[in-house]
Formats: sequence, C-alpha cells, structure tokens
Amino acid sequence: MSTPKFSNVPHSFHSELKKRISAYFEEVGSSVTGNYNLFIKAVILMASMVFIYIHLVFFTPGPVWAILECVLMGCLVAAIGFNVMHDGAHGSFSKYKWVNHLAAFSLNILGGNSFMWNVKHNVIHHAYTNVDGVDDDIDIQPWMRMSATQKKYALHKYQHIYFWFLYSLLYIFWIFVLDYQKYFKNRIGSMPLKKMHLSDHLVFWGFKLFHFFLFVGLPIYMVGFSAWLIGFIIFTCIAGFVLSLVFQLAHTVEHTSFPMPNESTGKLDDEWAVHQIKTTANFATKNKVVCWLVGGLNFQIEHHLFPKISHVHYPAISKIIRKACEEYGIVYIEYPKVRYAVASHVAFLRQMGRQ
Repeated sequence: MSTPKFSNVPHSFHSELKKRISAYFEEVGSSVTGNYNLFIKAVILMASMVFIYIHLVFFTPGPVWAILECVLMGCLVAAIGFNVMHDGAHGSFSKYKWVNHLAAFSLNILGGNSFMWNVKHNVIHHAYTNVDGVDDDIDIQPWMRMSATQKKYALHKYQHIYFWFLYSLLYIFWIFVLDYQKYFKNRIGSMPLKKMHLSDHLVFWGFKLFHFFLFVGLPIYMVGFSAWLIGFIIFTCIAGFVLSLVFQLAHTVEHTSFPMPNESTGKLDDEWAVHQIKTTANFATKNKVVCWLVGGLNFQIEHHLFPKISHVHYPAISKIIRKACEEYGIVYIEYPKVRYAVASHVAFLRQMGRQ
C-alpha cells in the first residue's frame, strides 16, 4: 500500500501540546534529554550485564546459579534496550549527539542493528502506529492476527494461548533472521529501506560477526556446546518475551484503534497526534519499579507524542497531556496495573482470533 497521509487541521492538537510542553520545560528550566538519574541507571545496567557475562563464561557457576544468571541476563538485555538504546536512538538520552549515537549503538553489540531499528521503529512505527500494511510491529502473519484487517486462519483461534511461545522467540529471530531479511530484501514490510552507505554495511556485518563471537563462539569454547545451548535458549527467550510483551501492551490491547486510510484519498481520519493517542496505551504509570525497569515505555502515549524527550520526564509531562486530552474530548487510554494491561492484551488476541 502507498504511504498514508494524516488529516491537516487548523490549530492542531499537536501544536497545542507542543506549546504547553515547551512552556513546562521553560518554567522548570530543565533540558528535555536525560539527567544524572538516567546516566546512573545506564551504568548500573551495563555494568551488571558485563559482570554476569564474565561470570557465566569465564567462571562457570553451578547449574542453578547459571540458570538464574541467564534469566537475569535476559532481563538486563531488555532493560538496556528500554533504557539506554531506545532513548539513544531517539536522540533523547543526552544533549550530546555522540553520546546518543553511543547509547543507540548498544543494540549492535547485543545482536541487533541500529540502522534497521531506526527505519523500522523511529521512521515507520512512530509515524504510522497500528496501520496495517505499514506498521511492521503488528505484522506477525501468518502466526498471529493483530488487526481486524488481517486474514484470519484457523490457528488464530488459539493465539491467546500460544502467544507467549512466539514472543519468547522474538529476540533470537530478530538477531538471526529478521535483520537479514530486511537487509537482503532492502525493505521493511512494504516500506523500502533508505540507502545504506558503506559504513552502514560494515557496521551491519562487523557487529553481527562480533555478536556471534561474543555470545556463541567464545561461550561454546569456554563452557562447551550443551551448557552454552541451554543458557543461550534461556537468556534469549527471557529477553524476547519481556521485549515483546512491553511493546505489545502499548498498542495491541482492547481499547486501542487500528485505523486504515480512506481507499480513494489515502488519508487517515485524524491528525497525527490524535492518531497516536488513539492507537497507544499506558500501563502501571504509578509503579516506580516498572517505570525504572522499562525506561518509561509504560508512558507510551507521552513517548509517541514526544519521542525526543527523555523518558525521565514522562511522569511530569503526562499530567499536561492528560489534561489537554480531557479538554479536547480525546480518550487517554491507561491501565493502572501491569496485570490489567496483560489481561486486556490476551482478551484482544482472543477477539482477533475469533472475530
């Protein structure tokens, strides 16, 4: 499908939001990027990851400790992705461009590719959230049906039961299959990749090889194939499940919308900011532990409206956005607890499988 267009309206809701958020930062005299709390968190997460990796590979703990450490390492990979890579990729981790590049580059070390992520996430997903045929995040066909416009197969009747298994495979498929598909097809879904320069090709192949050495070759050499395989499956499945669930809770729940453009005009009904709010949900925003671990991605509405603002500011600006939504009559979707959001996601999957 061709790239859809958003409706243009005078005195847009987005303009009003930008004015209010700008006034807030001027009033508090704060930068929109990360602060020392984020930098300390980044150091803690990265240092913990390095420590556990070294302990697992070079000091070979007993089976019970090794399994626990693999579980923790999977959680740390997800947390680094949420807190460090994600803000860095959006340019909100630091006011210094090189620091943002470094933070975003952590994805390459962990097996992904920052170039592919930028196109898939920053360019496509953030612009055309929940638009079937464009947003690659809801394209899990034929294994899952994530929109009423997608074809339904018999197995979808049970997707609310088997989804956890597929979500667990996300990370391992991402680093070993999906990135390569995008690279060789030169497109993400229906959207073509932007031109890759020589440096982008070198980074892609160089860090894919480096990751293979770091997480496959060296561990097999140090601990043996069987021990590595068990640990690697545990580590990648935990990372995949956590990554998948957090991102899915933000968009594929009962109350979010999946708008499609008008067939004749190619236009979506809403302006961009309203589209983002209707297709996005927050969850557990009062839970400080969840907020710390998922890097503000439970404030997904704030993130989609202002991706250049670091997640450390989301609790403050969420009050401004919520008030504006009330004034304009726009529904602000939020689940107070993680379990409510999970229940809504499961109910959504059941609905899509039987609709």
